[in-house]
Amino acid sequence: MVIRRKRPSCSELYLLCFFLGLSLEAWAGKIRYVVPEETEKAFFVGNIAEDLGLQPQEFKERGVRIVSRGRTQLFALNPRSGSLVTADRIDREELCAQRARCLVNFNILVEDKMKLFPVEVEIIDINDNTPQFQLEEVEFKMNEITAPGTRIPLPFGQDPDVGMNSLQSYQLSSNPHFSLDVQQGTDGSQHPEMVLQSPLDREEKAMHHLLLTASDGGSPVRSGTLHIRVRVVDANDNPPAFTQAQYHMSVPENVPLGTQLLMVKATDPDEGANGEVSYSFHNIDHKIAHIFQLNSYTGEISNKEALDYEEHKSYPMEIQAQDGAGLMARAKVLVKVLDINDNAPEVTMTSVTTAVPENSPPGAIIALISVHDQDSEENGDTTCSIAGNIPFKLEKLDENYYHLVTERTLDRELTSRYNITVTAADHGTPALYTETHISLQVTDINDNPPVFPQNSYSTFILENNPRGASFFSAIAYDADSNENALVTYSLVEDTIQGMPLSSYVSINSDTGVLYALRSFDYEQFQDLQLRVIACDSGDPPLSSNVSISLFVLDQNDNAPEILYPVLPTDGSTGVELAPRSAEPGYLVTKVVAVDRDSGQNAWLSYHLLKASEPGLFQVGLHTGEVRTARALLDRDALKQSLVVAVQDHGQPPLSATVTLTVAIADSIPDVLADLGSLEAPRDSQASDLTLYLVVAVAAVSCVFLAFVIVLLALRLRRWHASRLLQAAGGGLLGAPASASQFVGVDGVRAFLQTYSHEVSLTAGSRESHVIFPQPNYADTLLSQESCGKKDFLSAAPQSLLEEKGEETFSQQAPPNTDWRFSQAQRPGTSGSQNGDETGTWPNNQFDTEMLQAMILASASEAADGSSTLGGGAGTMGLSARYGPQFTLQHVPDYRQNVYIPGSNATLTNAAGKRDGKAPAGGNGSKKKSGKKEKK
Repeated sequence: MVIRRKRPSCSELYLLCFFLGLSLEAWAGKIRYVVPEETEKAFFVGNIAEDLGLQPQEFKERGVRIVSRGRTQLFALNPRSGSLVTADRIDREELCAQRARCLVNFNILVEDKMKLFPVEVEIIDINDNTPQFQLEEVEFKMNEITAPGTRIPLPFGQDPDVGMNSLQSYQLSSNPHFSLDVQQGTDGSQHPEMVLQSPLDREEKAMHHLLLTASDGGSPVRSGTLHIRVRVVDANDNPPAFTQAQYHMSVPENVPLGTQLLMVKATDPDEGANGEVSYSFHNIDHKIAHIFQLNSYTGEISNKEALDYEEHKSYPMEIQAQDGAGLMARAKVLVKVLDINDNAPEVTMTSVTTAVPENSPPGAIIALISVHDQDSEENGDTTCSIAGNIPFKLEKLDENYYHLVTERTLDRELTSRYNITVTAADHGTPALYTETHISLQVTDINDNPPVFPQNSYSTFILENNPRGASFFSAIAYDADSNENALVTYSLVEDTIQGMPLSSYVSINSDTGVLYALRSFDYEQFQDLQLRVIACDSGDPPLSSNVSISLFVLDQNDNAPEILYPVLPTDGSTGVELAPRSAEPGYLVTKVVAVDRDSGQNAWLSYHLLKASEPGLFQVGLHTGEVRTARALLDRDALKQSLVVAVQDHGQPPLSATVTLTVAIADSIPDVLADLGSLEAPRDSQASDLTLYLVVAVAAVSCVFLAFVIVLLALRLRRWHASRLLQAAGGGLLGAPASASQFVGVDGVRAFLQTYSHEVSLTAGSRESHVIFPQPNYADTLLSQESCGKKDFLSAAPQSLLEEKGEETFSQQAPPNTDWRFSQAQRPGTSGSQNGDETGTWPNNQFDTEMLQAMILASASEAADGSSTLGGGAGTMGLSARYGPQFTLQHVPDYRQNVYIPGSNATLTNAAGKRDGKAPAGGNGSKKKSGKKEKK
């Protein structure tokens, strides 16, 4: 019997599927496509580029790709055409089984925007499966007394296709005893039954062969057959009966294998073989038959494979009970599988960034995270979180997607790398969780300038330093990395005494080490103010600066300079007068000296090295005052010669010497008388003086030779230099010797000139020197016309200056006009000098100017114009020393470094009195012998 149903034609279905496959519609925000199953690979599904509003060439640039959770990728993107195509052959039955609609859902990810576009593709069924029966043949036993109208349920065919392609009709081969009746189930399924039309007679025919054909509605029609054998048996009037019409059972999915799940029971009141009941599955899916096992004797149902709620939530089956005579009964069995929390959440990094700059604003997207749990209800509800106090947070997009974003601004200098742990946990009992780790590198930007440890620095350097010596290292630290932390150093250009700073100091641009480009002179300047700039190599570069104060420390490199008395240069000699009536302690004169150095190097002390009459004079240690040590006697010579040494307190100490000539007489006539009395023994006196001069020159030569020998020894054995110098006493090694020479003119002997020879050897120095200045006339102070004399530094050998790294000064610095000698402070014995008894300069009782005039007058009468006591420069130095034109403007200002220990007198004090006697009032008439007699 064939049952026909009205259905659409095959061409109409094909056209419908074709147009549905090409159509695209938006529903609930999704892109939908339709594609038939069993298409070849790379089958066109839809123009995804047009639907996304993109060009095909943008797919690779913007990172467009498919994101899905499926184990098998069913679709792919064609970047050339911008279309969605099939990745392989699609079997709808394998994918969706018997579901009416087969939908495949996935997402299209535009990676540069981290945006998802949901896509839904419906797989259209085609008639690619033939209806089949579970068994190829089946045998029924029917009692011959079975009444007509008895229905025998037949196995129904199975067709995996859906719709019109599924099983549509049954047809039973022609037989006079049986007919086919198809019942429609509540779920739309068809149940074929064989109806007995007429009584059976075993004796007439014991076996009946029938053929049941199942056909689908596809085009072309496919069909399957089942062979039916009906065996006619003797009468059995009681069929088996189940205790329940339906059996229900709920079992957890983790039940062990072989567990007894359910037992069905059917009874038959017949006896013997007619009452023996056997159980079997009826109309059961072959997959279920592989999972469950039925004991045919006891009706016990057990599992022989593991149950999985995620694959099947329930298993319906039908159990048939049959007695020995062939009577049957059937019962429904439904096994429900209970979900347990046996699946941990799955965390997928759909898109992730491994590096982020530290200046990223809050809310910058780091990763797109997908979370899914295959369990159901609470077991499938998930919560995603990140652990630790880190500047990141999760933003939930929908049920399964999260954005990992920055919560606040990052700082690479605090943390350069983050290991982010993303934890996804479900709500099951016990809860299961999955951890995923993201390693994020924070890239550096140039946001930190170089920093010096201090705001300013102070450093010191000894003067006379070698050129190129390093004296400080300015190091700045940059918290950035790589090129942003590469620091270079430079100096801010400035001028020092008209010269650029770069000619004095340089800096290593890589290390920040400062070098001195020249030898510094403390007497030239005492400090330098530098500013160092540290700049990194970032873009844009950042910089900072620091000030450095460089203080030049003084060394004892300047010997004391004697200001008074000054060695004359005009051929005259200086004379100091002392009356024979002077009491002990009488102030004869004062030696004034300064030192260009400072501090202890400028502290001066005065010593009397040599005197023609030992014990007659003494010199103040700190004041330089020359006083009488005892009362003057008649036997004391008219002319007394003193050698005074001035020594500083530096290491090693340096010194200078000066020779003083003191004339002893109570009055000017006495001086002239004494000079006349010296004429008689001219030969003996001259011979004595000549002897003294020879001895002095020999002594100086010996000292010079000794100095040369010592210098050679120091050169050959430097290690022994300090021991030799210590043996020398570290003090004054050379002393000047002086010899005065008398020239007789008409019975008058005058002091013609004084020769000074200075030998200076400094302890602790490898460069000692000997100075033999030209014969100097003993002028006490220089006149205005002799101020053009070069500085004492220019007199030193040029080679010595080059070895010391100093520059030769050819001109003395201009004087400080704030310190000058007033008229009252000028040295001399003029009565115009008024002051207290503590004055610095001596005040003789005799009028020196009158003495000078008388001596010059006598010399003019006795000599034929050739005596040095005559006019012009032959004034014994008195005019130059005591003339009113002397203002000491040529004297440098050394107030800042002159200190005379043990004395409260300063160079600016008024001229004092001597021996408690007031100075003579008024200015005496001064006479100068400016003319010479013609020869």
